[in-house]
Amino acid sequence: MKRILVATDKPFAKVAVDGIRKEVEAAGYELALLEKYGEKAKLLEAVKEADALIIRSDVVDAEVLDAARQLKIVVRAGAGYDNVDLAAATAHNVCVMNTPGQNSNAVAELAFGLMVMAVRNFYNGTSGTELKGKKLGIHAYGNVGRNVARIAKGFGMEIYAYDAFCPKEVMEKDGVKALDSAEELYATCQVVSLHIPATAETRNSIGYDLVGKMPKGGLLVNTARKEVIDEAGLLKLMEERTDLKYVTDIMPVNHAGFSQLEGRYFSTPKKMGAQTAEANINAGIAAAKQIVGYFTEGCEKFRVNAKL
Repeated sequence: MKRILVATDKPFAKVAVDGIRKEVEAAGYELALLEKYGEKAKLLEAVKEADALIIRSDVVDAEVLDAARQLKIVVRAGAGYDNVDLAAATAHNVCVMNTPGQNSNAVAELAFGLMVMAVRNFYNGTSGTELKGKKLGIHAYGNVGRNVARIAKGFGMEIYAYDAFCPKEVMEKDGVKALDSAEELYATCQVVSLHIPATAETRNSIGYDLVGKMPKGGLLVNTARKEVIDEAGLLKLMEERTDLKYVTDIMPVNHAGFSQLEGRYFSTPKKMGAQTAEANINAGIAAAKQIVGYFTEGCEKFRVNAKL
């Protein structure tokens, strides 16, 4: 019998675990849970007998893969997968998948929650501004970006987007004005919402020069990854330009430095994008279904690493 391990230091909600269990046991597999484990040693011990692994933000590196001798597949319940060493997984002949789209609405709604809070001066009792009529720039037009565009229409915003890999026709079909470069996006829009992954090309790419192109009163919203921000450059810019604001659900390394920008910066204590009951359930059950599909049909639709 195949053993499916759910290893989540930050656990799924019970209803999500129940849904995962239903999918796994209906396929004739065994479900094992490792929650709030804290120490990596506990994860290393638990993966020894696992044929499949479901994780959230948990780190799966070469050491974990070395310990998991039976492991065939890892599914990251969520869109991002930079917490998995893809090269090491390929070397161990382990398939890695994500569950794109399952958290997208939750992240998009959070982005707007942050926007509203920021333009209302963090609810400090002073007069703020409105989102209606403002130009919104969506940096990367994937699943989350598309949900952001959908919601922005309800706010009456002008919507622009830049994505090097998404055809302009796709954006324009959604009523979004497609721009030719990130530089043009930032120079055009009063609000920019980040949805780029953390890759070799994007790490530290959002900083002094790019954000400095934003119009007066610019607002940068980051619900993507903290690694894409050049913190030193952005902080320097915001010290020089007191009109700019930055809000994020990924606390910067230099949180203390940004916190000195009174009334212009906010970060949630931990990443909150996927922290809704609906997203929690959707991503967990999707992960279970993908594992069953992999073992029963060889389906690798959402594979994100190379094969041997």
